[in-house]
Amino acid sequence: MADFNAIRDALKAGKAKIVKELVQAAIDEGVAPADILNNSLVVGMGEIGEMFKNNEVYVPEVLIAARAMKAGMDIIKPLLVKDNVQMRGTVAIGTVKGDLHDIGKNLVGMMLEGAGFTVMDLGIDVGPDKYVQAIKDGAQVIGMSALLTTTMPSMKEIIDAIIAEGLREKVKVMIGGAPVTQSYADEIGADGYSADAASAADLAKKLVG
Repeated sequence: MADFNAIRDALKAGKAKIVKELVQAAIDEGVAPADILNNSLVVGMGEIGEMFKNNEVYVPEVLIAARAMKAGMDIIKPLLVKDNVQMRGTVAIGTVKGDLHDIGKNLVGMMLEGAGFTVMDLGIDVGPDKYVQAIKDGAQVIGMSALLTTTMPSMKEIIDAIIAEGLREKVKVMIGGAPVTQSYADEIGADGYSADAASAADLAKKLVG
């Protein structure tokens, strides 16, 4: 039978080629794609996330683990679609208008995918219109990132635009980034704040819970 532990360990070690081979072998054995996703890829990425939160691994290790996860996901994603497997939910993420930083956002995206979410990456320098459209396109959660104090006000403008469009009840809003705090999240009416990428995936789970 499929060795979920071996897939998980290879993912955590960032061994993309081995992850790919083991996932393919599991598929060939007839293991359900959803079982591979939930019992190995999600678990492995969750463990890397915990280690990251505890400063046991750092950004480079997370990035190579995420790359290994993607190698496995590339095989099972089309099969999940074919089997009509429901992902955990859809999250639209972006770095807000005026801000061109994307390492944190990309990490969050990888952690969210690792947690079983479909991720819409809106990119950098994202204004209200793109977020509003993402909600209309089915995002249940939006994630906003800012690395500069000068771009933080964009977060409030985006929430105001969502309210103006009458969409606020349809979506959960989470924010993050180096200068961002829980009190700022409360001040602008966001649903949650996360200090790092691993916590962002936990927060998203809670928000769609």
